[in-house]
Amino acid sequence: MRTIADLHIHSRFARACSPQLTPENLDLWSRIKGIGLLATGDFTHPSWFADLADKLEPVDGDLYALKKQFQKTDARFPETAITPVRFILGTELSSIYSEGGKVRRIHNLVFAPSLDVVIKINAALTAAGCNIKSDGRPILGLSSRDLLHLVKNIDERCHLIPAHAWTPWFAIFGSKSGYDSIAECFGADAKEIFAIETGLSSDPAMNWRVGALDDVALISNSDAHSLHNLAREANIFEGDGLTYDSLFAAIKNGSPNARTRKQTGPLTLTRTIEFFPDEGMYHFDGHRDHKLRLSPTESKKKKNICPVCGRPLTIGVLHRVDDLATEPEGRVPDHAVPYNSLVELDKIIAESLAIKSRTSKKVEAEFWTLVAAAKGELRLLLDLPLEEIATFAPARIVEAIRRLRENKVANIEPGYDGEYGHVSLFDEKEKAAQKTLFDS
Repeated sequence: MRTIADLHIHSRFARACSPQLTPENLDLWSRIKGIGLLATGDFTHPSWFADLADKLEPVDGDLYALKKQFQKTDARFPETAITPVRFILGTELSSIYSEGGKVRRIHNLVFAPSLDVVIKINAALTAAGCNIKSDGRPILGLSSRDLLHLVKNIDERCHLIPAHAWTPWFAIFGSKSGYDSIAECFGADAKEIFAIETGLSSDPAMNWRVGALDDVALISNSDAHSLHNLAREANIFEGDGLTYDSLFAAIKNGSPNARTRKQTGPLTLTRTIEFFPDEGMYHFDGHRDHKLRLSPTESKKKKNICPVCGRPLTIGVLHRVDDLATEPEGRVPDHAVPYNSLVELDKIIAESLAIKSRTSKKVEAEFWTLVAAAKGELRLLLDLPLEEIATFAPARIVEAIRRLRENKVANIEPGYDGEYGHVSLFDEKEKAAQKTLFDS
């Protein structure tokens, strides 16, 4: 059995996040997307925790499900497509502290096996002087290592995974405040770190250039701030024994070195779903105030200084990977977990139908037609034969999905310094012809 898992999201109580991020809507949209396992996000926030405690109930293996009285349906999505959704107690925490003569700003994912354990974590954070009421993703004055100790001392089954590992400002390898290795950040406790989250601006191929990362699994999650962004990155597991413990055993066994040793279990991490990393908002270097986007080669020629204002550039993920790389581009470790790069369906529809905004009513109407017919967004993008999709989708959208599956991208404008990039499946000539067709 296949389970698609998105292990990093947020709630309506996190800054800059949609008010639609409620347990009811997360459950519904997981079914619409095709997600079988979803992190709760933000469990340290008192109001969100109260919501979770009220609306979730334990199911097999220390996972949770939304109670039936809270489950919603949507007339635009068929009942036959509804599959059970499981929740795992997971959140993102921001650690800001000084170490090694630098201010460190590191985001980490923390997972707990039960609501009772979360109560203890929240109490311990409060006792340590952390204001967990401030935001769904609170800022802690604890080092990453101290945070690891805190949760492990409460329950050994808690786990910590560095979030969006390469993001410049808030990540373990970030150019602005990070470290050069897992060991530098966690010291003797580095052995407890069995995975990192690659983030939107990097993909596994980039991480494979850093040989030391063969010891950890590479996982991918959406970091969703809205319902539509759920599973824009995710993880695919195969097997019948989905529990809290089997999930993390599968992740631990998902590193290239662990897979080389052929460690097995009831669940296997078989693939990740990725953003095109160029589309991530920190892939290239630059300064968005000046609309300046630079490749690592261009930045190095300018000594990493902005030619417009004379201040240091925001060094992006590709540049940072180059700095830490020990292996050549194109290297694939033995037994590495493969991946698919996807574009979200509403973006595909907008480009295919020559509509400027992915939030337009025409795009929304087509979105619901397609997900209803396909019985889920990810099933449409990943699994259904193109011949079947052609029976209910416009030919242009079928062609876009074909190109996406074959990794044929017409144009990419890389993201930089907080600005998302843009991926095009059709070239400018094709776009012009399509626009003329719709205008005529």
